[in-house]
Amino acid sequence: MTSTSTQEASSTELVLASSSRWRRQLLDRLQLPYQSYSPDIDETPHPGETPQALVHRLALSKANAVAAHFPQHCIIGSDQVAVFEGDILGKPHTEEKARANLTRFSGQRVTFLTGLALLDTRSQRHQVHVEPFEVVFRTLTPQEIDNYVAKEQPLDSAGSFRMEGLGIALFEKLEGRDPNALIGLPLIALCDMLRQAGLDPLGAR
Repeated sequence: MTSTSTQEASSTELVLASSSRWRRQLLDRLQLPYQSYSPDIDETPHPGETPQALVHRLALSKANAVAAHFPQHCIIGSDQVAVFEGDILGKPHTEEKARANLTRFSGQRVTFLTGLALLDTRSQRHQVHVEPFEVVFRTLTPQEIDNYVAKEQPLDSAGSFRMEGLGIALFEKLEGRDPNALIGLPLIALCDMLRQAGLDPLGAR
């Protein structure tokens, strides 16, 4: 693990504004030292806000929410929603809602949008990117949906599944540039941002 507790003094330049263990596991793959710090923001969509605008705003808001604690750092913020038939779907929070979502998705194509922000508090500059990814669900039986929700409890995951776990059994096809976006952190786009900020994962250490 390359993450550093926020309780410890650290000279690491990189901060992940998230409490998600899935995002931490993804960021660990880049082998850059970082700290994680949980942001506290209201994630309610604004009236008339598009899904793209929502994840753009929330990703940057999460980074800004912890900026006061890290005045000489690069802060990563990320947020994700599912979009289906014009509806913006966030975390289901209950088994009933998770089952209802998966019932709607059965045999259908669902778009996921992941907002990614990198805020450099040294220069007060930021970069923001929205990564789309599409999932085609298998035709699912009610029993399969019940079994999946009972086994994996995907109540804190946009779209009511975890692609990094048993959720892979729900799909017929995945379409997009970076499957890491489905887990919550588009690493290809993040690497581009980090290079621009002078934190190249393949640079000299």
